[in-house]
Amino acid sequence: MFKAEIYTIGWICTLRKEFIGAKAFLDVLHGQVDNAAINDDNKYTLGSIGKHNVVIAVLPDGQYGLVNAAAVLKDITRTFYNLRVVLMVGVGGGVPGKKDIRLGDIVVGSIGPSNGGVIQYDYGLRKGGPRRGICCYWPLKPAAHGVPNGYECTARYALEGYKRLGREYRRPEASTDRLYEAEYAHKEGEGVACSQSCLNDNLVYRDERGEDENNPAIHCGLIASGNSLIKDALLRDRLAEKHSVLCFEKEAAGLMNHFSNDEWQGYAAMAAAAYAKDLLLQVAPRSLKKEERAETVLRQSEYLSIFTIGDMRSLEADREK
Repeated sequence: MFKAEIYTIGWICTLRKEFIGAKAFLDVLHGQVDNAAINDDNKYTLGSIGKHNVVIAVLPDGQYGLVNAAAVLKDITRTFYNLRVVLMVGVGGGVPGKKDIRLGDIVVGSIGPSNGGVIQYDYGLRKGGPRRGICCYWPLKPAAHGVPNGYECTARYALEGYKRLGREYRRPEASTDRLYEAEYAHKEGEGVACSQSCLNDNLVYRDERGEDENNPAIHCGLIASGNSLIKDALLRDRLAEKHSVLCFEKEAAGLMNHFSNDEWQGYAAMAAAAYAKDLLLQVAPRSLKKEERAETVLRQSEYLSIFTIGDMRSLEADREK
Protein backbone atom coordinates (compact mmCIF):
# COMPACT_ATOMS: atom_id res chain seq x y z
CA MET A 1 0.00 0.00 0.00
CA PHE A 2 1.20 3.51 -0.82
CA LYS A 3 0.70 6.75 1.08
CA ALA A 4 -1.37 9.41 -0.72
CA GLU A 5 1.01 12.22 0.20
CA ILE A 6 3.85 10.91 -2.01
CA TYR A 7 1.90 11.65 -5.22
CA THR A 8 2.43 15.06 -6.82
CA ILE A 9 1.14 14.50 -10.38
CA GLY A 10 -2.52 13.86 -11.26
CA TRP A 11 -3.47 12.52 -14.71
CA ILE A 12 -7.11 12.49 -15.81
CA CYS A 13 -8.49 10.63 -18.84
CA THR A 14 -12.01 10.63 -20.26
CA LEU A 15 -11.83 7.45 -22.36
CA ARG A 16 -10.64 3.95 -21.55
CA LYS A 17 -8.25 4.06 -24.53
CA GLU A 18 -6.68 7.16 -23.02
CA PHE A 19 -6.36 5.35 -19.70
CA ILE A 20 -4.63 2.39 -21.37
CA GLY A 21 -2.25 4.82 -23.06
CA ALA A 22 -1.46 6.54 -19.76
CA LYS A 23 -0.86 3.25 -17.96
CA ALA A 24 1.44 2.04 -20.76
CA PHE A 25 3.81 4.94 -20.13
CA LEU A 26 4.25 4.40 -16.40
CA ASP A 27 7.80 3.29 -15.62
CA VAL A 28 6.72 1.48 -12.45
CA LEU A 29 3.22 0.34 -11.46
CA HIS A 30 2.35 0.81 -7.78
CA GLY A 31 -0.32 -0.84 -5.66
CA GLN A 32 -3.35 0.84 -4.15
CA VAL A 33 -3.47 3.89 -1.91
CA ASP A 34 -4.08 3.04 1.74
CA ASN A 35 -5.83 6.22 2.91
CA ALA A 36 -8.42 7.32 0.34
CA ALA A 37 -10.77 10.14 1.31
CA ILE A 38 -14.28 9.27 2.46
CA ASN A 39 -16.82 9.17 -0.41
CA ASP A 40 -14.09 9.24 -3.05
CA ASP A 41 -15.65 7.10 -5.81
CA ASN A 42 -12.76 7.36 -8.27
CA LYS A 43 -10.78 4.29 -9.30
CA TYR A 44 -7.06 5.01 -9.40
CA THR A 45 -3.97 3.55 -10.99
CA LEU A 46 -0.77 4.54 -9.23
CA GLY A 47 2.76 4.51 -10.55
CA SER A 48 5.85 6.54 -11.32
CA ILE A 49 7.35 8.31 -14.32
CA GLY A 50 10.99 9.11 -13.76
CA LYS A 51 11.16 10.49 -10.22
CA HIS A 52 7.53 11.64 -10.22
CA ASN A 53 4.80 9.67 -8.47
CA VAL A 54 1.65 9.77 -10.62
CA VAL A 55 -2.00 8.97 -9.97
CA ILE A 56 -4.25 8.23 -12.98
CA ALA A 57 -8.04 8.52 -12.94
CA VAL A 58 -10.57 7.96 -15.72
CA LEU A 59 -14.14 9.20 -16.01
CA PRO A 60 -16.78 6.46 -15.56
CA ASP A 61 -17.98 4.87 -18.80
CA GLY A 62 -20.56 6.98 -20.59
CA GLN A 63 -20.01 10.06 -18.39
CA TYR A 64 -18.59 13.08 -20.20
CA GLY A 65 -18.71 16.82 -19.85
CA LEU A 66 -17.18 19.36 -17.51
CA VAL A 67 -19.48 18.47 -14.60
CA ASN A 68 -18.33 14.84 -14.50
CA ALA A 69 -14.71 15.79 -15.08
CA ALA A 70 -14.95 18.32 -12.25
CA ALA A 71 -16.30 15.63 -9.90
CA VAL A 72 -13.35 13.36 -10.69
CA LEU A 73 -10.94 16.25 -10.21
CA LYS A 74 -12.50 17.24 -6.88
CA ASP A 75 -12.13 13.73 -5.47
CA ILE A 76 -8.59 13.19 -6.75
CA THR A 77 -7.40 16.35 -4.99
CA ARG A 78 -9.16 15.34 -1.74
CA THR A 79 -7.47 11.94 -1.55
CA PHE A 80 -4.16 13.00 -3.08
CA TYR A 81 -3.93 16.33 -1.30
CA ASN A 82 -0.25 16.87 -2.15
CA LEU A 83 -0.77 17.09 -5.93
CA ARG A 84 1.05 19.99 -7.55
CA VAL A 85 -0.02 19.43 -11.15
CA VAL A 86 -3.06 17.82 -12.75
CA LEU A 87 -3.00 16.92 -16.44
CA MET A 88 -5.98 16.33 -18.70
CA VAL A 89 -4.57 14.06 -21.41
CA GLY A 90 -6.50 12.62 -24.30
CA VAL A 91 -7.99 12.80 -27.77
CA GLY A 92 -9.08 16.14 -29.20
CA GLY A 93 -10.78 17.35 -32.35
CA GLY A 94 -8.61 19.54 -34.56
CA VAL A 95 -9.83 22.74 -36.21
CA PRO A 96 -8.77 23.15 -39.85
CA GLY A 97 -7.51 26.66 -40.40
CA LYS A 98 -4.36 28.71 -40.80
CA LYS A 99 -2.26 26.05 -39.10
CA ASP A 100 -1.76 22.76 -40.88
CA ILE A 101 -3.26 20.43 -38.28
CA ARG A 102 -3.48 16.75 -39.18
CA LEU A 103 -4.72 13.57 -37.55
CA GLY A 104 -2.19 12.44 -34.97
CA ASP A 105 -0.82 15.94 -34.31
CA ILE A 106 -0.54 17.16 -30.72
CA VAL A 107 -2.00 20.38 -29.29
CA VAL A 108 -0.76 21.76 -25.99
CA GLY A 109 -2.95 24.31 -24.20
CA SER A 110 -0.96 27.54 -24.33
CA ILE A 111 -1.70 30.42 -21.99
CA GLY A 112 -2.71 33.66 -23.70
CA PRO A 113 -3.20 37.25 -22.47
CA SER A 114 -6.89 36.70 -21.68
CA ASN A 115 -7.17 32.95 -21.14
CA GLY A 116 -5.56 30.07 -19.29
CA GLY A 117 -4.97 27.84 -22.31
CA VAL A 118 -8.55 26.53 -22.32
CA ILE A 119 -11.86 28.33 -22.88
CA GLN A 120 -15.37 27.14 -22.13
CA TYR A 121 -17.16 27.75 -25.42
CA ASP A 122 -20.68 27.45 -23.98
CA TYR A 123 -20.16 29.68 -20.92
CA GLY A 124 -22.03 32.62 -22.42
CA LEU A 125 -24.87 30.38 -23.57
CA ARG A 126 -25.44 29.06 -20.05
CA LYS A 127 -24.62 32.10 -17.93
CA GLY A 128 -25.90 34.88 -20.17
CA GLY A 129 -22.51 36.55 -19.99
CA PRO A 130 -19.30 36.65 -21.97
CA ARG A 131 -17.31 33.54 -22.76
CA ARG A 132 -14.47 33.33 -20.28
CA GLY A 133 -11.07 31.67 -20.13
CA ILE A 134 -10.64 28.70 -17.83
CA CYS A 135 -8.13 29.38 -15.07
CA CYS A 136 -5.11 27.33 -16.01
CA TYR A 137 -2.52 26.47 -13.39
CA TRP A 138 0.58 25.72 -15.43
CA PRO A 139 3.90 25.19 -13.64
CA LEU A 140 4.90 22.94 -16.55
CA LYS A 141 4.88 25.69 -19.18
CA PRO A 142 8.70 26.09 -19.32
CA ALA A 143 9.09 22.33 -19.69
CA ALA A 144 6.89 22.29 -22.81
CA HIS A 145 9.62 24.11 -24.71
CA GLY A 146 12.09 21.36 -23.89
CA VAL A 147 10.09 18.46 -25.29
CA PRO A 148 11.34 17.32 -28.71
CA ASN A 149 9.08 16.61 -31.66
CA GLY A 150 8.37 13.09 -32.85
CA TYR A 151 6.43 10.70 -30.63
CA GLU A 152 5.71 7.90 -33.05
CA CYS A 153 8.80 5.94 -32.03
CA THR A 154 8.09 6.55 -28.34
CA ALA A 155 4.55 5.24 -28.66
CA ARG A 156 5.78 2.24 -30.63
CA TYR A 157 8.29 1.43 -27.88
CA ALA A 158 5.56 1.51 -25.24
CA LEU A 159 3.48 -0.91 -27.28
CA GLU A 160 6.21 -3.56 -27.14
CA GLY A 161 4.77 -4.69 -23.81
CA TYR A 162 1.22 -4.61 -25.18
CA LYS A 163 1.42 -6.83 -28.26
CA ARG A 164 -2.29 -7.60 -28.24
CA LEU A 165 -3.04 -3.87 -28.43
CA GLY A 166 -0.73 -3.23 -31.37
CA ARG A 167 -3.28 -3.20 -34.19
CA GLU A 168 -5.71 -0.94 -32.36
CA TYR A 169 -3.04 1.52 -31.24
CA ARG A 170 -0.70 1.69 -34.20
CA ARG A 171 -0.54 4.74 -36.45
CA PRO A 172 -3.03 4.42 -39.36
CA GLU A 173 -2.09 5.11 -42.95
CA ALA A 174 -1.94 8.80 -43.91
CA SER A 175 -4.55 8.14 -46.61
CA THR A 176 -7.19 7.73 -43.88
CA ASP A 177 -6.75 11.37 -42.84
CA ARG A 178 -9.61 12.83 -44.89
CA LEU A 179 -10.72 16.44 -44.47
CA TYR A 180 -14.09 17.49 -45.91
CA GLU A 181 -15.45 20.94 -46.69
CA ALA A 182 -17.31 22.51 -43.76
CA GLU A 183 -20.53 22.80 -45.79
CA TYR A 184 -20.61 19.08 -46.58
CA ALA A 185 -22.86 16.83 -44.46
CA HIS A 186 -21.84 13.27 -43.70
CA LYS A 187 -24.02 10.67 -45.39
CA GLU A 188 -26.33 8.79 -43.07
CA GLY A 189 -25.48 5.28 -42.00
CA GLU A 190 -24.14 4.32 -38.61
CA GLY A 191 -20.82 2.53 -38.75
CA VAL A 192 -20.26 3.35 -42.42
CA ALA A 193 -16.80 4.74 -43.14
CA CYS A 194 -16.56 8.12 -44.84
CA SER A 195 -14.39 6.58 -47.55
CA GLN A 196 -17.38 4.40 -48.50
CA SER A 197 -20.28 6.81 -48.09
CA CYS A 198 -18.90 10.32 -48.70
CA LEU A 199 -18.06 11.92 -52.03
CA ASN A 200 -14.42 12.61 -52.83
CA ASP A 201 -15.53 15.78 -54.62
CA ASN A 202 -15.97 17.37 -51.20
CA LEU A 203 -12.50 16.55 -49.93
CA VAL A 204 -10.10 19.39 -49.12
CA TYR A 205 -6.79 18.91 -50.94
CA ARG A 206 -3.69 19.01 -48.74
CA ASP A 207 -0.09 18.31 -49.68
CA GLU A 208 1.50 15.32 -48.04
CA ARG A 209 4.03 16.13 -45.36
CA GLY A 210 7.62 15.60 -46.37
CA GLU A 211 10.05 13.34 -44.57
CA ASP A 212 11.82 16.37 -43.11
CA GLU A 213 8.62 17.71 -41.54
CA ASN A 214 7.57 16.87 -38.00
CA ASN A 215 5.00 14.11 -38.04
CA PRO A 216 3.26 14.27 -35.69
CA ALA A 217 3.60 18.03 -35.35
CA ILE A 218 3.17 19.85 -32.06
CA HIS A 219 0.98 22.96 -31.86
CA CYS A 220 0.66 25.32 -28.90
CA GLY A 221 -2.56 27.30 -28.66
CA LEU A 222 -6.05 27.55 -27.27
CA ILE A 223 -8.18 24.48 -26.51
CA ALA A 224 -11.98 24.73 -26.21
CA SER A 225 -14.19 22.62 -23.99
CA GLY A 226 -17.75 22.72 -22.71
CA ASN A 227 -20.87 20.81 -21.72
CA SER A 228 -23.06 21.39 -24.78
CA LEU A 229 -22.74 19.57 -28.09
CA ILE A 230 -21.55 21.26 -31.27
CA LYS A 231 -22.95 19.51 -34.34
CA ASP A 232 -22.62 22.30 -36.87
CA ALA A 233 -19.19 22.61 -38.49
CA LEU A 234 -19.85 26.21 -39.57
CA LEU A 235 -20.71 27.25 -36.01
CA ARG A 236 -17.63 25.47 -34.76
CA ASP A 237 -15.46 27.24 -37.33
CA ARG A 238 -16.86 30.64 -36.28
CA LEU A 239 -16.06 29.90 -32.65
CA ALA A 240 -12.59 28.75 -33.61
CA GLU A 241 -11.90 31.84 -35.70
CA LYS A 242 -13.17 34.27 -33.08
CA HIS A 243 -11.10 32.76 -30.27
CA SER A 244 -8.20 31.31 -32.32
CA VAL A 245 -9.04 27.81 -31.11
CA LEU A 246 -6.84 24.99 -32.42
CA CYS A 247 -8.55 22.06 -30.76
CA PHE A 248 -11.90 21.08 -29.24
CA GLU A 249 -11.45 18.84 -26.24
CA LYS A 250 -13.82 16.28 -27.63
CA GLU A 251 -14.68 13.64 -25.07
CA ALA A 252 -14.88 15.74 -21.90
CA ALA A 253 -17.30 18.02 -23.73
CA GLY A 254 -19.24 15.13 -25.28
CA LEU A 255 -18.54 16.75 -28.64
CA MET A 256 -20.21 14.93 -31.50
CA ASN A 257 -18.74 14.57 -34.97
CA HIS A 258 -20.35 12.66 -37.83
CA PHE A 259 -16.93 12.31 -39.46
CA SER A 260 -15.24 11.09 -36.30
CA ASN A 261 -12.35 8.86 -37.32
CA ASP A 262 -12.23 6.15 -34.65
CA GLU A 263 -9.42 4.45 -36.56
CA TRP A 264 -7.08 7.11 -35.18
CA GLN A 265 -8.38 7.13 -31.62
CA GLY A 266 -6.04 4.49 -30.18
CA TYR A 267 -2.93 6.00 -31.75
CA ALA A 268 -4.00 9.49 -30.70
CA ALA A 269 -4.37 8.36 -27.09
CA MET A 270 -0.90 6.79 -27.15
CA ALA A 271 0.77 9.82 -28.73
CA ALA A 272 -0.83 12.17 -26.19
CA ALA A 273 0.40 9.98 -23.34
CA ALA A 274 3.89 9.89 -24.88
CA TYR A 275 4.00 13.68 -24.98
CA ALA A 276 2.75 13.95 -21.40
CA LYS A 277 5.43 11.56 -20.16
CA ASP A 278 8.22 13.39 -21.96
CA LEU A 279 6.89 16.66 -20.56
CA LEU A 280 7.08 15.34 -17.00
CA LEU A 281 10.60 14.07 -17.56
CA GLN A 282 11.66 17.67 -18.25
CA VAL A 283 10.61 18.71 -14.74
CA ALA A 284 12.72 18.15 -11.63
CA PRO A 285 10.57 16.99 -8.66
CA ARG A 286 12.16 19.63 -6.41
CA SER A 287 10.85 22.39 -8.69
CA LEU A 288 7.27 21.36 -7.90
CA LYS A 289 7.69 21.68 -4.14
CA LYS A 290 7.46 25.47 -4.35
CA GLU A 291 4.16 25.29 -6.25
CA GLU A 292 0.82 25.53 -4.48
CA ARG A 293 -1.14 22.37 -3.99
CA ALA A 294 -3.63 21.76 -6.79
CA GLU A 295 -6.52 21.65 -4.29
CA THR A 296 -5.71 25.20 -3.14
CA VAL A 297 -5.60 26.51 -6.69
CA LEU A 298 -8.91 24.84 -7.53
CA ARG A 299 -10.66 26.56 -4.63
CA GLN A 300 -9.62 29.87 -6.13
CA SER A 301 -10.79 28.97 -9.64
CA GLU A 302 -14.27 28.68 -11.10
CA TYR A 303 -13.32 26.02 -13.59
CA LEU A 304 -11.75 22.62 -13.41
CA SER A 305 -9.03 22.69 -16.04
CA ILE A 306 -5.46 23.08 -14.85
CA PHE A 307 -3.46 21.79 -17.77
CA THR A 308 -4.67 20.23 -20.98
CA ILE A 309 -2.86 18.15 -23.57
CA GLY A 310 -4.88 16.98 -26.57
CA ASP A 311 -3.81 14.75 -29.40
CA MET A 312 -5.34 16.02 -32.60
CA ARG A 313 -7.95 14.43 -34.78
CA SER A 314 -9.27 16.79 -37.45
CA LEU A 315 -12.90 17.64 -36.83
CA GLU A 316 -14.25 17.48 -40.34
CA ALA A 317 -17.63 18.85 -41.31
CA ASP A 318 -20.62 17.48 -39.44
CA ARG A 319 -23.28 20.05 -40.23
CA GLU A 320 -26.78 18.75 -39.51
CA LYS A 321 -29.21 18.50 -42.36
